[in-house]
Amino acid sequence: MGDEVPQDIVRLMLLLKIHGLGQGYSGVRPEIVERLADYYNLGITPVVYELGSLGASGDLAPLAHLCLPLFGKGDVYYKGNKMAAAAALQHAGLEPIQLAAKEGLALLNGTQFMSSYIAWSVLAAQRLSAWADAIGALSADAFMAKDEPYRHAIHRVRPHKGQIATAEAMRNWLEGSHIQQLHKEQVQDPYSFRCIPQVHGATKDVLDTVTKVLETEINSVTDNPIVFHDEDAILSGGNFHGQPLALHADFLAIAMSELANISERRTYLLVSGQRGLPPFLAPAAGLNSGFMIAQYTAAAIVSQNKQYCTPASVDSIVSSNGQEDHVSMGANAATKLRRVLLNVQRVLAIELLTAAQALELRRPAQSSPALEAIFTQLRTVAPFMKQDEVLHYRLMAAERMLDTYPPSIN
Repeated sequence: MGDEVPQDIVRLMLLLKIHGLGQGYSGVRPEIVERLADYYNLGITPVVYELGSLGASGDLAPLAHLCLPLFGKGDVYYKGNKMAAAAALQHAGLEPIQLAAKEGLALLNGTQFMSSYIAWSVLAAQRLSAWADAIGALSADAFMAKDEPYRHAIHRVRPHKGQIATAEAMRNWLEGSHIQQLHKEQVQDPYSFRCIPQVHGATKDVLDTVTKVLETEINSVTDNPIVFHDEDAILSGGNFHGQPLALHADFLAIAMSELANISERRTYLLVSGQRGLPPFLAPAAGLNSGFMIAQYTAAAIVSQNKQYCTPASVDSIVSSNGQEDHVSMGANAATKLRRVLLNVQRVLAIELLTAAQALELRRPAQSSPALEAIFTQLRTVAPFMKQDEVLHYRLMAAERMLDTYPPSIN
């Protein structure tokens, strides 16, 4: 039941199921794996639904929908249209396959639903982590913050890998900034600027950990029972249990939500009327509310993320008449992780738009060449706001801009 799984994630499910079965421990015929590969290569994408997996005994319900088309059941997307699987197979010149012994179990058992959502999220997290550094640097110049907290000596004596990498990224983004050469009155900046290396860096370290767990998982055999040719044995076990994924999906959701939390604080400071900037970044404040509601929106989104970050992995519920008496809830952890990532992108987009507005209000002062390139890119889709307009379109344009990596620092 529930919403349809996005087609790009279903294609990841197909890919991971092909890889898992292809390792030769599942007791399926080669034609089963080849047919799943046909679906992937021909763009036949099964319709899968988000709800139905407890994250143990495998992702049973989602994987059932993934594999129904093998024998002509269920629905698929094919050539841009949603249709019955039987019709799609006919259009593609394929015949349904009748399953043989062990194949139903092999197709249903496994962690490919959870793994696919987490794989999508890891890739998104890597991209958004890079954007968070770039946008944080742009905000630092827009707020007239100092670059002193990013100097290497500070991080050399607390050498967390992510912290060092973030500080280096901040230095690189700000290199050549004329704003950084200007005199600053303040002794220190608020934590949301001063502690970017520590906060963004801690998220990077969590992302590295989750990536390693994910890479182990997607290269593992996670169905049941498992066929061992060399030992001449068919062994039942629990490799389908999603506990490693559930715990780390929750971990990554918490870590990534922090990028949005600190981003919203920087947005708030930029609209707060400090350091020579007009209230709400409205050139004609008073009748114009400027970016007031943009900050409201960011605040609403980060609060929603806090609710999503309640861990799913601490939950369990008895199923299958008590046989499956502990489950991981990894599917719920994985699907809400994706929602957190989508929200992080929205909050960073709000900060980007806000920082660009503030930077333009400081003209003729110039940021670094690298940050001015980001500013110029944004201005092609979201112009400076002189007076109140429908802000939604600018926010959506900024969000879409974060679909790709930021331009190279060099």
